[in-house]
Parts: sequence; C-alpha cells; structure tokens
Amino acid sequence: MTRVHFRWDRRPSQPAVDALRRVVAEVVRRTHGPGVEVYVVMTGDGELQRLNRTYRGLDRPTDVLSFPDGDPLPTGGVLLGEIIVSLDAARRQAAELGHGELRELEELVLHGTLHLLGHDHEQDRGEMAALELRLREELLG
Repeated sequence: MTRVHFRWDRRPSQPAVDALRRVVAEVVRRTHGPGVEVYVVMTGDGELQRLNRTYRGLDRPTDVLSFPDGDPLPTGGVLLGEIIVSLDAARRQAAELGHGELRELEELVLHGTLHLLGHDHEQDRGEMAALELRLREELLG
C-alpha cells in the first residue's frame, strides 16, 4: 500500500487530495510496487526559490522539487521522499496551457513522483519524458 501525506502551506482552489493521492499511488504501483510513503507539500514560489537556491544553486523559483529519501519504515515499507509543489507556478502554467489548476497539480505530482523513483530527465536520454507522457495519457487522459 502506498501512503501519501499532505502539508498545505497554500490551498488549491478546489479539493485535490483524492486526485493527487491517486496519481502518486498509481505511478508507484506501475513502476515500483507497494509499501512506500510519500509526502506532498503545497506551497508558493518563495519557498520553491529558497529550496532551489539551497539545494540546486539556482536562485529562482521552480514548479516542483523532489527530495528522495529511501529510509526504511517500521512498517517494512520505505519512505520514498517528499514532493514540494509551487501552487503559484501551477496556477500560471495551467492558465498558459489552457487547462485547470487540478490538472496541472496532477502533472506536477506525477513528475515529482518519477523523480522520487530515481528518474532524471536532466541525465537520461528521454526515458523519463517518454514514461511521463505515457503515464499522463493513461492516468490523466
């Protein structure tokens, strides 16, 4: 079983827990297997800029960051890690792309989950992008 925990520094304009939990659980189920926990934090551009500067040396906001963990849990599962999403960026990108805020959040959480699972679009030869596109089509329509 995949457990997804949320922390809301900022709230989406509509309920998002069930949809985001489903995306994380399905990505994990299809690519890794059960027995993991993931934390999702919804915040704003300022926090993403601070984290991006601290951990990546890039002094600008970004839309999503993932922090893999891998620690074993007392339940026998694994703490997969934490996904930090900028609700500000999600709203801008949704408007630019012409789809809803929830759809953009789903895409960002899917992307972040793939990073927690070890995929890296900056290092691979398009494998993560291809997998992400396939999962978007299958899970988000």
